[in-house]
Amino acid sequence: MHTFFLFMWLALCAAQDARQRQISNGLTLGATVVALVYLLWNDTTWIGASAQQGVFAFLLAAAMTLPGYAMGRMGAGDVKLMAALGLATDTLHLLGTFIGAGVVSVLWLLIAPKVWPLMSQRVRAHVRWLDPKESKNQPFAPFVLLGLLLSLAWIH
Repeated sequence: MHTFFLFMWLALCAAQDARQRQISNGLTLGATVVALVYLLWNDTTWIGASAQQGVFAFLLAAAMTLPGYAMGRMGAGDVKLMAALGLATDTLHLLGTFIGAGVVSVLWLLIAPKVWPLMSQRVRAHVRWLDPKESKNQPFAPFVLLGLLLSLAWIH
């Protein structure tokens, strides 16, 4: 059940990022607060890992995303998204999600020029920032969502 809510939260973030190229603080900071309160209250992460794993995953998320933010390759919402994910999960899920997101984003860059013109205009309008011609910096949250799905399939 906890995984379902994690997936739904990431789906909301992914939809917002694909549509607006921005993730609201309500989604990212709200999830961070919920994950932190849950961690402190239960001494476990949202998915049941130890509190130490959650804190380490949070620090690892910061270490992986802050350099990208400093270089202008990632947005602040992406950093907050991964930090919240770290607090809610553990290092294995975080790394699996991050690696999965990277693999899926590379695949998208390869197939997008062929797939994008075949998509309906309505779909393209809803996810306009995934247009390969629109931006060199694609939204990260949709790929994080798919990376989490790949990670969960691999781990479980």
